[in-house]
Amino acid sequence: MQSASDRHEYPAHWEADVVLRDGGTARIRPITVDDAERLVSFYEQVSDESKYYRFFAPYPRLSAKDVHRFTHHDFVDRVGLAATVGGEFIATVRYDRIGADGMPASSPADEAEVAFLVQDAHQGRGVASALLEHIGAVARERGIRRFAAEVLPANSKMIKVFTDAGYTQKRSFEDGVVRLEFDLEPTDRSLAVQYAREQRAEARSVRRLLVPGSVAVIGTGRTPGGVGRSVLGNIRDAGFTGQVYAVNKAFPEDLKELDGVPAHRSVRDIEGPVDLAVVAVPAEYVPEVVTECGEHGVQGLVVVSAGYAESGPDGRERQRELVRHARAYGMRIIGPNAFGIINTSADVRLNASLAPEMPRPGRIGLFAQSGAIGIALLSRLHRRGGGVTGVTGVSTLVSSGNRADVSGNDVLQYWYDDPDTDVVLMYLESIGNPRKFTRLARRTAAAKPLVVVQGARHGGAAPQGHAVRATRLPHATVSALLRQAGVIRVDTITELVDAGLLLARQPLPAGPRVAILGNSESLGLLTYDACLSEGLRPLPPLDLTTGASAADFRAALARTLADDACDAVVVTAIPAIGEVSPGDAELAEALRSAAEGVPGKPVLVVHVELGGLAEALSAAASTAPKAGRTAPGAMLRATHPFRPLDFPAETPPEQPDTSDNAPRLIPAYPAAERAVRALAEAVKYSQWRREAADPGKVPEYEDIDEKGAAQLIGGLLARGQGLTLGTDETCDLLGKYGIQVHRALHAPTPDAAADAAHTLGYPVALKATAPHLRHRADLGGVRLDLADEEQLRRAYAELTELFGRAEELRPVVQSMAPRGVDTVVRAVIDPAAGAVLSFGLAGAASQLLGDTAHRLIPVTDRDATSIVRSIRTAPLLFGWRGSAPVDTPALEELLLRVSRLVDDHPEVVAVTLEPVVVATHGLSVLGASVRLAPPPARDDLGPRTLPTY
Repeated sequence: MQSASDRHEYPAHWEADVVLRDGGTARIRPITVDDAERLVSFYEQVSDESKYYRFFAPYPRLSAKDVHRFTHHDFVDRVGLAATVGGEFIATVRYDRIGADGMPASSPADEAEVAFLVQDAHQGRGVASALLEHIGAVARERGIRRFAAEVLPANSKMIKVFTDAGYTQKRSFEDGVVRLEFDLEPTDRSLAVQYAREQRAEARSVRRLLVPGSVAVIGTGRTPGGVGRSVLGNIRDAGFTGQVYAVNKAFPEDLKELDGVPAHRSVRDIEGPVDLAVVAVPAEYVPEVVTECGEHGVQGLVVVSAGYAESGPDGRERQRELVRHARAYGMRIIGPNAFGIINTSADVRLNASLAPEMPRPGRIGLFAQSGAIGIALLSRLHRRGGGVTGVTGVSTLVSSGNRADVSGNDVLQYWYDDPDTDVVLMYLESIGNPRKFTRLARRTAAAKPLVVVQGARHGGAAPQGHAVRATRLPHATVSALLRQAGVIRVDTITELVDAGLLLARQPLPAGPRVAILGNSESLGLLTYDACLSEGLRPLPPLDLTTGASAADFRAALARTLADDACDAVVVTAIPAIGEVSPGDAELAEALRSAAEGVPGKPVLVVHVELGGLAEALSAAASTAPKAGRTAPGAMLRATHPFRPLDFPAETPPEQPDTSDNAPRLIPAYPAAERAVRALAEAVKYSQWRREAADPGKVPEYEDIDEKGAAQLIGGLLARGQGLTLGTDETCDLLGKYGIQVHRALHAPTPDAAADAAHTLGYPVALKATAPHLRHRADLGGVRLDLADEEQLRRAYAELTELFGRAEELRPVVQSMAPRGVDTVVRAVIDPAAGAVLSFGLAGAASQLLGDTAHRLIPVTDRDATSIVRSIRTAPLLFGWRGSAPVDTPALEELLLRVSRLVDDHPEVVAVTLEPVVVATHGLSVLGASVRLAPPPARDDLGPRTLPTY
């Protein structure tokens, strides 16, 4: 091993698993002296041409001196990284710090030469691009700001790696060599390139799991029953279009077939490729199976086996080793303890899950971390009962179990540009990387609706199988942040399905105006009240009376949809009695026909069921009668005295219609509250989509001294790992961002208070700053508008008489600020959610009632405007009950400056400004605190890497 004098401590935090362009994985880690043999073996497998491009001359083999140089690093001035698969090198990159003369140097020199070598068999997989991201992050961490690279003109692939990275570059040509120089500071373009590569790679890795050409079920029982045999049967019964294999090492040697599919004792015995393996063996046998799959070239695993993190600490370590083992072979894992995956595409028809039936094809993507919830979602979307009329099909389902590797983030990357998915429904029990989830959710929601229900939100901990970073933010705050990213947040599985039904085939409403019509005045009034409760703007209900015919409904709906005064229509209907009342299919066709006439507005139905009609409704195979044919079940329903409503469903699975010309599904709900709640979520989402098209900008302020603040922070952190700044240091740091804090002078005695007032000038305020009295004017610890020394000494005596000695009160004297509304501004770096800006009114409004608004940092000018107006007590800022409006533009500017401070300097982990008195003209920051801590080694702007849970 290298000695301590030869290198710094091994930087384990540089190790990372990455997804490559083709969806496979590789591990990136520092190169050490123990890698000498690996390096030699790797070099022997590189072509002569690649060696020539690397060394600019024929270089058939590495000398002993070369091997020593390329494996001995100090991890500061000389660093080498390797990409490995199966423990063997497939690519290397290194940098050497150089001075202005191009010779080896040490800090403070901030430039380094960088060079790559990629094994020919792995070129084109994006290995070099991933290595460039990681070596760049390492270099920035070690104080290097620029890379230089010399490349032969013929080496177009490597030139493209550098030029496509998005960094600011300078290019020159001399002596037959192209010299590239580029800054390592991330730019908007480099981040965009990084995120685009991340999306393509992770989407491809999920696609390899969901669209396999062949599947092996490992652990298929010899007798019927059992998990493996059940999954095999489900794959076969669904009509999987690829090749299926049954694998069990206990099979007799002469067994060649099981349930009509080829049977083998090991994956190694399968002659053809295996893209996906479903692992259903006891946990103690899984490592052997993973090794066999990796050596056979399997691309991904669905591990339904239990006995991992859900079983305790030993199981958690077993789970981590499972992930390490699989990724070493370039495989990704769904699970362990997974329910499975489903793809209803006619080209795939894969049901590699424990679901006994294949769901109908459709346009909804489902993700569930719980198998039980996955079953519930499939059931509610598959059947026609359950209180919601209309069948909505599924494009793909991923039920991830313990979510040790493939997570909701990965599946979002896949669904983002999946042409078969229009709506995404997710049940999450934990979010492993909230910052990334928020970023991906914002991008996905801009293209298609994303509806999320979060389980275990009040339990204070994630399920045992999920290892996640703890958050200090309350659930309400996390929910608010998700909504800002465009996520449609609901609280129950019922609401998840209700919203999905509406969004799957109905257009988004243009606004909150809702028309209500139907054959029940009472049901119409209930719907009207529900709209008001959800913040919608309902029009007076139109009562068609109980004698309304299908033609009456059609005409009324057509007129209402044509009216520019409404954005959506809710139709209320009750079962009718009598021979002249419309049948369900007749009424459904009437509403569908009217809705197609104005396709830009959503239509929902609130219906009431009687007797056993829900079962009859569930059994219906179709809803709109076809010309010359009787609708299935119509004769049975016509004989029943109570006729429920039945509305157009998607085409049955035998002939799925996923085109834009497919009939509009009109969702129907058994309660007005459910229909209106789903509509309200669609209205809010539609508004978010419109606003997201112009998200605003982060303003530049000429008086911000970013460099000076960085120097101050660096000097302060040199004292220790984390500290809360003193008053003077806080004022200095905030001042560099244009935030002025009113000085508060300590007054341990009456004479000191008088001296402080003389320094500041009357009138002044006297405040007790003891923790139990701070910011609690209601307790009497503050005296305002003290005009002279006599009043000041009297107030001092009153405070000490009421609350105790001055040492306990910690009194301060502060100059008076113009009167206004007291507010509080906070920013915090949450370990899970990232940087969050919060705003509310000071005192009981925010502390007791929780009336606080939150935004993710960096905050744009539009965010600042909205956060001020989004608290319930916002009217107090805008002239409530005749009071003078305060200077909200000054308040918004303060919020933007705080956001810039925290965004520019990740060492600033907490800022509190309280109170901030906002007057009619300007504002005054009367109290401030700042906490610093060393920044994390990697942040969300760092290189692509798979999480390790």
